[in-house]
Amino acid sequence: MDGTRGSGDGEGGEKGAGEDPTPLRRGWTTGTCATAAATAATAALFGGEFPDPVTVMLPGGQTPAFALAWTARGEGGDGPWAAAGVVKDAGDDPDVTHGALVRARVWRGPAGSGVAFRAGPGVGTVTLPGLPLPVGEPAINPVPRAMIRAAVTAVAEAAGRPADLVVEIGVENGEILARRTMNGRLGILGGLSILGTTGIVVPYSCAAWIASIQRGIDVARAAGLTHVAACTGDVSEKAATARHGFSEQALIDMGDFAGGTLKYLRRHPVARLTLCGGFAKFGKLARGLMDLHSKRGGVDLDWLAERLAELGAGPELVARARGANTAAHALGMAQAAGLPLGDRVAELARKAALDTLEGAPVAVEVLVTDRQGHIVGEAKGW
Repeated sequence: MDGTRGSGDGEGGEKGAGEDPTPLRRGWTTGTCATAAATAATAALFGGEFPDPVTVMLPGGQTPAFALAWTARGEGGDGPWAAAGVVKDAGDDPDVTHGALVRARVWRGPAGSGVAFRAGPGVGTVTLPGLPLPVGEPAINPVPRAMIRAAVTAVAEAAGRPADLVVEIGVENGEILARRTMNGRLGILGGLSILGTTGIVVPYSCAAWIASIQRGIDVARAAGLTHVAACTGDVSEKAATARHGFSEQALIDMGDFAGGTLKYLRRHPVARLTLCGGFAKFGKLARGLMDLHSKRGGVDLDWLAERLAELGAGPELVARARGANTAAHALGMAQAAGLPLGDRVAELARKAALDTLEGAPVAVEVLVTDRQGHIVGEAKGW
């Protein structure tokens, strides 16, 4: 999803066990909307009317149609141009680009130049290596580029014209919307990314978040960073940065996806990894759970009570911990008794992480925080 934390459209995946089984409405990626807009603009450039609705071909063979929300024609230094816009419908996905106007402006390029891409207002530019596009390129990802290129080429051929075109993609208010994504951290500046691999947004998918994690690791490695922090949220990011002074490119927002993060690092290692997260979430990681979302498994107070017993807690404290209201409540009991439950959780979380890394050359440190961001447990890795 070009979503609240991710940098891409929410494609792939399915709802997890225990979630509401009510079917959710699917939507369209920014790449699909840009393809529709570019198709309509190209048809108008070659002397036709703006097709409305306009039909596009998705990578899977589907052929959805889109209503045009905006059209324009004009003359510039490069000659005549035509432009069209489509309002993105993300379905039931919590996507920051839902309702945004995705625009395409098309004009003729030099003979033999083929299809070239430009970043219009609201679309970012790649400024760091490690992404699937070279530095300096507009943030229009490879699959959307292929979709747009195929669509405008088909329109040009139908009109008997060469497909020597410049396609400029923009998103209304995209620079503002991009502040709610991870684009800045990935080195995509000036706006949003035009994304998508299937063309379809699947609501509440984890695929987009995991893709953002992977791109974050790629960017950190390409920048030569040897120490990164994978954190569960803003509070833990601040705690890790206070401890180690991390740059923005060294911070990986893994959310609940510890498994996805560690598996990618297993194949694309960095020398040192700091895992930082809240006590309750890392209590799950310590038990070997790699998906830390509350819907995949709750806090196991019996397990925490057993760890307290291992640390020397008496039967009365162990019983009270079993009946605690929350993980934080159990942690407070341990702290009052002077027992290092946070450190024990960190140690076991580190072991689970190393097991998942399967011997990859990654040294792992774990920092456990309370709700205020104070470090209440750690397991050193170097």
